[in-house]
Amino acid sequence: MMSHEFKTNAEYGAPFTGDETGIDRPAEDTNIALVVDLDGTLVRSDLFLESIFDSIARNGWRALLPSNSAIGSRAGLKAHFAGLSQIDYARLPFSEQVLASIVAAKDQGRKVYLATAANRQHAEAVAAQMPLLLDGIFASDEAINLKGQRKADALIAAFGRNGFDYIGNSGDDFHIWPHARTALSIGLSARQSNRLDAAHPSHVKLAPRHDGYRALWAAMRPHQYAKNALIFVPALTSHEFTPAALLAATLAFIAFSLCASGVYLLNDLLDLQADRAHPSKHLRPFAAGRASLASGLALIPALTIAAFAVASLLPPLFPLLLAVYFAGTLIYSLSLKKKMIVDVVTLAILYTIRIFAGAAAIDVVVSEWLFTFSLMIFAALALTKRHIELAARLDNGLADPDNRDYRLTDLPVIAALAAAAGMNSITVLALYVSSPEVASLYSHPHILWGLCPLFLYWTSRTLMLAHRRMLHDDPITFALRDRKSWLVGFSIIAVILAAR
Repeated sequence: MMSHEFKTNAEYGAPFTGDETGIDRPAEDTNIALVVDLDGTLVRSDLFLESIFDSIARNGWRALLPSNSAIGSRAGLKAHFAGLSQIDYARLPFSEQVLASIVAAKDQGRKVYLATAANRQHAEAVAAQMPLLLDGIFASDEAINLKGQRKADALIAAFGRNGFDYIGNSGDDFHIWPHARTALSIGLSARQSNRLDAAHPSHVKLAPRHDGYRALWAAMRPHQYAKNALIFVPALTSHEFTPAALLAATLAFIAFSLCASGVYLLNDLLDLQADRAHPSKHLRPFAAGRASLASGLALIPALTIAAFAVASLLPPLFPLLLAVYFAGTLIYSLSLKKKMIVDVVTLAILYTIRIFAGAAAIDVVVSEWLFTFSLMIFAALALTKRHIELAARLDNGLADPDNRDYRLTDLPVIAALAAAAGMNSITVLALYVSSPEVASLYSHPHILWGLCPLFLYWTSRTLMLAHRRMLHDDPITFALRDRKSWLVGFSIIAVILAAR
């Protein structure tokens, strides 16, 4: 078993052995240690950023108020957030290539060390996941940020020049590779890889950099943009089909899509630990280590600024509603999603805001009927989503979610509430069709009665499929892939146009 009773980086002992490539080497190579970086190398993530996101998710913005001792240095900040976070190290996205290299080195009788700029708490917790594979650790503490040249100095002091092989993944590792016998890289860009080829005669490339752009695009959830089609509902119900109205609605759609993507990125960064424990969400780009946390963090303000830049082209009420939506989703991600039923009501309101924003973009008024109908049907869909999530946990033998205030035993109640909200939305729709307002807006108002059976069918079918475990995602996402839902949608539009 690996010992964690190390006190300073200088106490990690003399050089030992290891060959990560699996290539047979002479016997004397067993005296060459294999040293492995952590962030981006052994683990396809950044534990400093993970600790920040998890600290905020658990403690709110209070986590960003470190003690005086932590403010003065990056090492202190790393220690601060490491102490606040509760990362599930067993579920981290480990690199298969690096793990295989470590196992190959141990099979050859070599010693393997972990050397990282991450805080010691992270390093020891990761080492605890592989006690038979690692022989020691080099890590940052509250005073020293073991990065770049400092890490190189520590390794040279422990193993001597050319007394170790080193696996790294970033520009900071160019401080270390010149002093290693063999320079091994993973995830370097083509330019960095060529630079290392030129600088080190024994460069071994374990794996090139993956195309992270596709993963980031997936993390932005473009398939969810369909939800923003609600922006066009006021144009449809108010019969505003002029080119100016359609252009304004399209700009509003773009602004909401950009803003929503920024919020989705933030939500996924804050939900890393919960997503990794989820039956399907563990495949999300950040949770699976396919997308860079730093890139995702940088995209959030860029997308938000772009959203409000587009919004500035529309009437003043629209940017205000977009700001309300952004603030609401931010508060939801940080706090409200953890509160029972409050999360459902919040989601229903955020969906409904899209309709009000669409009306603001084309300068029309949303009727009380449309507002009430929207609130009811979106509450039903939010409850159905919770039902799907809890049912998946129940079927996979998982415990109650720790990031939601729901229990598996709540499933029957949630299903009943979803059905009640869905049926109430149909009742509101029927009352609207029979109201005097309809007669003044439509030439053939009686045709609108056809909406009731269409919504009744779609809502009831969605609830039944959820109960049968035939829905595995957000109900709206499911509808986008479901032919019958598309047929119902086109039928609804046809009924409204026929009643004009």
